[in-house]
Amino acid sequence: MSRSILFDPIKIGHVQIKNKIAMAPMGAFGLVDESCCFTQRAIDYYVERAKGGTGLIITSVCKVENELDQIVPGLLPCTSIKPMRFALTSSEMTERIHAYGSKVFLQLSMGFGRSGAPGILLTKQPVSASAVPNYWDPTVTCRELTTDEVEWIVKKFGEAAAIAKHAGYDGVEIHAVHEGYLLDQFTLSVFNRRTDKYGGDLKGRLTLPTEIVQEIKKTVGEDFPVILRFSIKSCMKDWRQGGLPDEAYEEKGRDLEEGLEAAKILSAAGYDAFDADEGTYDGWYWAHPPIYQKHGLYLDCTDKLKKVIHKPVIVAGKMDIPEMAENALKDKKADMIVLGRALLADPYWPQKVKTDCEQSIRPCIGCHVGCMGRGFEGKHLSCAVNPACGRERYYEIKKTNTPKTVMIAGGGIAGMEAARITKMKGHDVSLYEACGQLGGSVIPGSVPEFKYDDRRLLDWYRNEIKELGIPVVFNTKVTEDLIEQKKPDVLILATGATEKIPQVPGIDTDKVCTAVEVLNGTKQTGNTVLMIGGGLVGCETALWLAQKGKKVMVVEALENILSAGKPIPHMNKIMLIDLMKYHHVQTITGTCLLNITDDGAVLINNKFEKQEVKADSVVICVGFCSNNVLYEKVHMKVRDVYVVGDAENPANIMDAIWSANEVALQI
Repeated sequence: MSRSILFDPIKIGHVQIKNKIAMAPMGAFGLVDESCCFTQRAIDYYVERAKGGTGLIITSVCKVENELDQIVPGLLPCTSIKPMRFALTSSEMTERIHAYGSKVFLQLSMGFGRSGAPGILLTKQPVSASAVPNYWDPTVTCRELTTDEVEWIVKKFGEAAAIAKHAGYDGVEIHAVHEGYLLDQFTLSVFNRRTDKYGGDLKGRLTLPTEIVQEIKKTVGEDFPVILRFSIKSCMKDWRQGGLPDEAYEEKGRDLEEGLEAAKILSAAGYDAFDADEGTYDGWYWAHPPIYQKHGLYLDCTDKLKKVIHKPVIVAGKMDIPEMAENALKDKKADMIVLGRALLADPYWPQKVKTDCEQSIRPCIGCHVGCMGRGFEGKHLSCAVNPACGRERYYEIKKTNTPKTVMIAGGGIAGMEAARITKMKGHDVSLYEACGQLGGSVIPGSVPEFKYDDRRLLDWYRNEIKELGIPVVFNTKVTEDLIEQKKPDVLILATGATEKIPQVPGIDTDKVCTAVEVLNGTKQTGNTVLMIGGGLVGCETALWLAQKGKKVMVVEALENILSAGKPIPHMNKIMLIDLMKYHHVQTITGTCLLNITDDGAVLINNKFEKQEVKADSVVICVGFCSNNVLYEKVHMKVRDVYVVGDAENPANIMDAIWSANEVALQI
């Protein structure tokens, strides 16, 4: 199906862009050097998205100064530390992007302010519009910037735009009257208590972004486009507390009415387009929507925004469903579609849509584990489902000169990724699956309605296996005898993991089941459910059951739920917790299961206090054990044998894909 409207050209200011698909500005963590300039990795990363057909690349957030809002050097790009070197590295990138007919805008930022995380900041006391608490550590109070300091920063925006123009960028985006970052802290009354020209009523609070666009236009000319990253509303229920999509609450930040009025003022000030979304750090799961948010979550607001301004409105917000993107343009809810994590997962999304190959688009699963989550762990930007993201030059799939026979045991995510890569390299691959379908543990994990994108990932993998012509042997468990019979050159074991079952009295009774059994539908729960285990699987299963009308209580041995195992990115974690509260899921922490009773269970806390709890069903979800029995039997009998995914270490989808990808690339 042709989606031609996505590929019509569009103008932003005086710059014409070849289609209506843009790449969202995402932090280039780890893709800059110690001088805060883009590295070769960054150049490869952005050029790959241009090759894939994206019309407009909007770069990573780039600071205009690092003297007042100080962050650790080398984390994000900055124009002012070594301006000539910044222009030097950027010019190679812009030239290569232009070769593919794409345009590129540099996103310029005032910084973090109260949103700065302790691991990012160089100083203990961040700055802000006023003396307000730091988001991450409310015991720290921000220092209010002086009027002279703010005016100096305005000048730095003009200088940064001049550097950008010299380096070949086609325009800039201002970051941001958006998400509660430092510039936005001046525009929001909840954070701005100033009495100078940068405070007061709405118009006064918009003085700073007004001066910024005017300074840029004065410095580089009216023809150089300046777009604005703009949160139409804040979705802030209270300090450090977001409001859920269906929740009734009083907006403490910028509400819709004020957002629309602000847009009219800023449009008149000279901004050439609005890159619109919703959210603040306090409602972070709006600005960085996790899997629990719906696709196209900003469209209701952008529909209203377009009715009050006459500048292009570009919109992100999980817009990676091609039909949805197309309809948003047709329905005039947006003028241009912005793809963020979708282009991390598949840089060729535009090309695949254009050539009617939508089934081959690798989907983003909304996990944040490989992108933003890695940034907060001090690791470079990448993608859970696309290990080559941010390291394109090093993870290129190259045909082998020495084809081998490769036997893969296990048709879960890790097994399918290993099969896909080895086949693309030119090896003779066979994939064996013990049951009748591909997908492994992601099949039950993707059952809840909110796990829609996990189901899309399974569909993509199954289609890839089919398109590549990889033979799959179903209902066949790989054994020592089968390995001896086939004699593969390479054996990859992706045999997954098994659920841990606590050995307590009553564990074998009918009222006990596992999370996997419940999700697979092989066992049903009663109306009151005791979930033993408050990790990610346990909490998501509890939420799903609560959404189906069950009364659920989660019991966790640690002091907090969602604290065991791999770190869960902040936006995903806080939204899941908020959703559990909204759906009345109770939690008991610091407590273990002691035994199962006829009426429910007996629990014991870390003070050795016992508690009897009534429940119709007890669902066990206390973790998984690697299923590596076969490896122990055959690792001395096969020369090249590898264990990948949960069979090596039960973790998450990213670890399964990455371990399989790494091994397969080297065969």
